[in-house]
Amino acid sequence: MSEAAKWYVVHTYSGYENKVAQNIEKVVENRKLQDLICEVKVPTEKYEEVGKDNQIKEAERKLFPSYVLVKMVMTDETWYIVRNTRGVTGFVGPGSKPVALTEAEVEALGVGADSTGTIEVNFTVGEEVSVTSGSFAGFTGTIKEINLEEKTVDVLVSMFGRETSVTLPILQVSKLD
Repeated sequence: MSEAAKWYVVHTYSGYENKVAQNIEKVVENRKLQDLICEVKVPTEKYEEVGKDNQIKEAERKLFPSYVLVKMVMTDETWYIVRNTRGVTGFVGPGSKPVALTEAEVEALGVGADSTGTIEVNFTVGEEVSVTSGSFAGFTGTIKEINLEEKTVDVLVSMFGRETSVTLPILQVSKLD
């Protein structure tokens, strides 16, 4: 029967996504409805950020705050169970009629796929930074470019009386206070 299961989007109160997912999974387990409600997901992505101590920390954030994805066979019973879960405000769709996601939408959302990580920095192009380590330690300069894929920054530093562009690892620079 699970071949008729489709992905639906459920709207929740802000901050209740994980709780709603746990509650739905608990009801499915208790009522033995695994063949009707197959999967419950809160889409997240891992990313890296540079903290105040200049260390890269891995963190996770919700891709769609206030939404939970549920792969289920739509019946009166499954609709009622999901719709009446504490924290759920309703299904996404016109009126009260849930609309299943298309295969293309499911693929675009990357449901089930592990998302690639990113890095977040606390400075932007044009900002003044100081170089904290490496062969240019002690220099200050202006950020010309940030390359998150390579985890590097191009900084214009003043050397020998003229501006010189140097490429440095993101961890070697910090925002001037």
